[in-house]
Amino acid sequence: MPGNNKVGFISLGCPKALVDSERILTQLRMDGYDIVPDYAGADVVVVNTCGFIDLARQESLDAIGEALHENGRVIVTGCLGAQAESITSVHPKVLAVSGPHAYEQVVGQVHEYLPPPPKTHDPFSDLVPPQGIKLTPRHYAYLKISEGCNHRCSFCIIPSMRGDLVSRPIADVLEEAERLVNAGVKELLVISQDTSAYGVDTKYQTGFWQGRPLKANMQGLCEALAEFGIWVRLHYVYPYPHVDNIIPLMAENKIVPYLDIPFQHASLPILKAMKRPAATEKSLQRIQNWRTQCPDLTIRSTFIVGFPGETEDDFQQLLDFLEQAQLDRVGCFQYSPVVGAKANELANHVADEIKQERWNRFMETQQAISTSRLANKIGKTIEVLVDSVDDQGATARSHADAPEIDGVVYIAKDEELEPGNLLKVTVTDSDAYDLYAKRGRRYPQKISN
Repeated sequence: MPGNNKVGFISLGCPKALVDSERILTQLRMDGYDIVPDYAGADVVVVNTCGFIDLARQESLDAIGEALHENGRVIVTGCLGAQAESITSVHPKVLAVSGPHAYEQVVGQVHEYLPPPPKTHDPFSDLVPPQGIKLTPRHYAYLKISEGCNHRCSFCIIPSMRGDLVSRPIADVLEEAERLVNAGVKELLVISQDTSAYGVDTKYQTGFWQGRPLKANMQGLCEALAEFGIWVRLHYVYPYPHVDNIIPLMAENKIVPYLDIPFQHASLPILKAMKRPAATEKSLQRIQNWRTQCPDLTIRSTFIVGFPGETEDDFQQLLDFLEQAQLDRVGCFQYSPVVGAKANELANHVADEIKQERWNRFMETQQAISTSRLANKIGKTIEVLVDSVDDQGATARSHADAPEIDGVVYIAKDEELEPGNLLKVTVTDSDAYDLYAKRGRRYPQKISN
């Protein structure tokens, strides 16, 4: 039965929203609330929403509806909350709505509808760890370095939800990183809307950490994070020229040789319609230069097919780019209109059946590339981080694999392995997405579908 201080929490969307959820949960826990895993035991339910694309919007609205049906007392926050009317018009009975990274506001709303318990101290139940409450496994964590974005891509409404770029002070970022490392984290996943723009809004103002000055830009941050001696993985990197300065750090294994760069397309007319200033030739040249400096570099990217105005020639340029770039990890989305996005006003929207056909061809092309690139790793020794262990063996990730979006490395059963282990394994087999590896003389078996 509810005990007047129990909060249920639903977190939807991307890792950036997950970090928002962690911060809200940490504050609620510090205020004395209990966090419960079910509707029945909660006095109020908080839903942290996503509103990036229509499918995410609908998932958020469905989650709100389910929470209302199962519990009845629901507070909404997150990206979709920036468009409060889109929520209240469908679910008028929600108690309150706030937008993304509105930490104080949503906590205040919880206080309003569920006053916090009297201040008492029970060291066994009230203690919040220094790193705060985390929703990831103990051995990895997301490190958000900024909010918002200065780009105005025509298919995206994130700036209208999260605002312009606001970089965190570099000392705050490093203090959080240090707390996480001290808590046992083996991998930091650096996230933002635009990681390579870190510090632009503050004119790269010098900060101080542990008594020494640090330049608040991408390179200064990466150099400082590298000193912790753990995996540091960069996500959402826009291909500015200064990204070139990070490649030597990767070549020296100071940070993970992995770049997550959302190229989105390869046709110049489509890139211009997307309002993404980039040239395919320059991208290909830079990829080649990066790999020359750092042969082990993994590049992951995302693309959109069926964008308004995309012709067969535009799409063929995208396929040609895939063949030339030989990207390691790739995701692809079929364009769908987003409420409030400028791309909705563009002419010549692509028919759904053509979008699907192009998506199929795209994925077939990339699958062949991925299969070939992974096969080249057979016989090599790589470092992996173990995520989970069961009766079949261990599931791990290499430098080439970010959690939940990339492939994995399957390792044969070994009684000594535990989540969070870092170890060297030899690759014995591969398929389109995953690797199979051994320790000693044990060989893993592929998991059949």
